[in-house]
Amino acid sequence: MDLAPTRAAALARLAAFLPAAGRRYAETRNADDGPRAEGRGNVSQLSPWLHAGVISETEVLEAVLGQHSPRAAEKFIAEVFWRIYFKGYLEQRPAIWADFCSGRDGAVAALDANAGLRKAYSEAVEGRTGIEAFDVWALELVATGYLHNHARMWFASIWIFTLKLDWRLGADFFLRHLKDGDAASNTLSWRWVAGLHTKGKHYLARADNIARYTAGRPEGALDAARLAGDEAEPLTEPQEYARQKLDLPAPVAAADLAKPFALLLHDEAAHHAPLALPAAPALVIAAARPEARSPHAPGTHALAFAKGALAGGMAEAAAAFGCPAVEWRAGEPLAPLLAAAGVERIAVPYLPTGWTRDALAPDLATLGEPGRVVTLLGDLDRATWPLAKAGFFGVAKAIDNLLAECAIHGGAVPASTRS
Repeated sequence: MDLAPTRAAALARLAAFLPAAGRRYAETRNADDGPRAEGRGNVSQLSPWLHAGVISETEVLEAVLGQHSPRAAEKFIAEVFWRIYFKGYLEQRPAIWADFCSGRDGAVAALDANAGLRKAYSEAVEGRTGIEAFDVWALELVATGYLHNHARMWFASIWIFTLKLDWRLGADFFLRHLKDGDAASNTLSWRWVAGLHTKGKHYLARADNIARYTAGRPEGALDAARLAGDEAEPLTEPQEYARQKLDLPAPVAAADLAKPFALLLHDEAAHHAPLALPAAPALVIAAARPEARSPHAPGTHALAFAKGALAGGMAEAAAAFGCPAVEWRAGEPLAPLLAAAGVERIAVPYLPTGWTRDALAPDLATLGEPGRVVTLLGDLDRATWPLAKAGFFGVAKAIDNLLAECAIHGGAVPASTRS
């Protein structure tokens, strides 16, 4: 399957998946049939492009509802909203991300100080644990930059409860190698498996479950002997993460961008089309920061996808708007790029809590004057994030209302890569 970091590839994959987005998805989505040249027909595999902002959740929902009723596509629609929920949840509890980063750094330091721990970690990430299913997934992740969602859950469970490795090292391993290495979805999913997201409720991988849902792989069902049993206890932590009030930007109108401005494309907003700008920029700036994912180097596939998405997005935006485009490299000041183009304002797609914000927000803050940075946030995020107060149920019960509020009723698959 073409997992090229382009909007054209994303739209082609969306169109190919649409017939399966209804009841077929609900019935087959848990099966991990392994990587195939034609793609995994039972899941969308849209997450790399969604994470990079090459396409948007709104576009995906519009396309799906153009071919299926809300009830027929209920399971897939819910999965799309899980992504948005995780973003909103972390946005209201940014300390979770800060504590993950400090805990991860401490866990990395512990590897350097403990030869036995370092050996166990190396065996895990190199696929040498002797647990066939886990080892297959470890190698598959590094080789492809992707894992089926069910495999991610099994992998995380085995990492935490059988191998007894620090969950933050596992989450970091995913962030480094997944093309869709999203700070919110990845961190909170690992916490959910561990029993930290929903206190006391953890996920235990079972050999019979793995065999059942991997039976369709070319090599046959994967073996997972010697897994932790039902007696494995969920992880605990002393911290309580109080919810903070959201301070979201208002919708941006044409008047807000009446004066010449630059558009910043970044690792989570690599294409202009999903932004639906009300005015054309005078300059496009691309800021790729995939190395900020981890203190370790990102994997080959994750790095190539991130950089390719931004390079392509920058070129397509420059062509669409008939304006120049420049790359803002890490460590370089931003203000001279704006000054050289004769613009003072910059439109920035919202920087969510996570590594993208960590990498870019400090430099954007140096621009100084209030109003110089115009923040772009989509209607679906603005409407959904406030509901991500606790568990997913608060979002799930509001899905129909959210779709109506955001006027998502079902339309054609987006056909253009430049508008």
